Amino acid sequence: MMVDSGAVAEAGAAANVLPEKDHVQDGDYVSGGWKSKDGKLSCGYSSFRGKRATMEDFYDVKSSKIDGQTINLFGIFDGHGGSRAAEYLKQHLFENLMKHPQFMTDTKLAISETYQKTDSDFLDAESNTLRDDGSTASTAVLLGNHLYVANVGDSRTVVSKAGKGTWRVAGVLAMSRAFGNRLLKQFVVAEPEIQEQDVNDELELLILASDGLWDVVPNEDAVSLARMEEEPEAAAQKLTETAFARGSADNITCIVVRFHHEKMNVDSPSPSAADQN
Repeated sequence: MMVDSGAVAEAGAAANVLPEKDHVQDGDYVSGGWKSKDGKLSCGYSSFRGKRATMEDFYDVKSSKIDGQTINLFGIFDGHGGSRAAEYLKQHLFENLMKHPQFMTDTKLAISETYQKTDSDFLDAESNTLRDDGSTASTAVLLGNHLYVANVGDSRTVVSKAGKGTWRVAGVLAMSRAFGNRLLKQFVVAEPEIQEQDVNDELELLILASDGLWDVVPNEDAVSLARMEEEPEAAAQKLTETAFARGSADNITCIVVRFHHEKMNVDSPSPSAADQN
């Protein structure tokens, strides 16, 4: 069994350890959640082996500060042909990204170059093996109040704005984009699709998930189910359980990120009298 139960707890030297709460693990299933110290952001995750004989999904959640700026990173990695590529991404992708010299100044470029460099590093690390593992990746990077969502393959991130799943990055070229897959590398690349936007009051939550969820739960259903739960961990659990109940035959892993704009607005400085004139 290869359930990745430690991604949050072992954030590593480059990122702060996030405070977990209500962590549940039984070998086939793991869930947990955390809330930022300022209360502006909360997150829940749920991962279930489901009907598959082995677990090839991995997830990662990290928080850090660079030059005084808060960075939050969320990722779902869905392996195929084995778990090694997905596990490698969990261990190295965000660490590599935060070390990129242009991460703070040209984040979109840094994401694109880091994805492709990490893919190259993985292929080098596996060059002497007979394995041919591959993986998708769906990631969200929140740098201050700016959000970058990047995708390789058929994992997906859905953004809920004003109660609707109105924006997503969803693997349009899923069959031609993947990490690893050395034997097919002339046909597949790890260059991500990237979208970005500023975080505003309409942005309620993010749902990142492997195709074990998206195969049986449409975008709008996922948003509706997640919005029914106050706590994102409960929302992630509900999504995982729903996908399994609807007959998903794959591993099922999801992360739900909720934005608490009332906290953001309370902390924002009030306009001065001069500003109001």
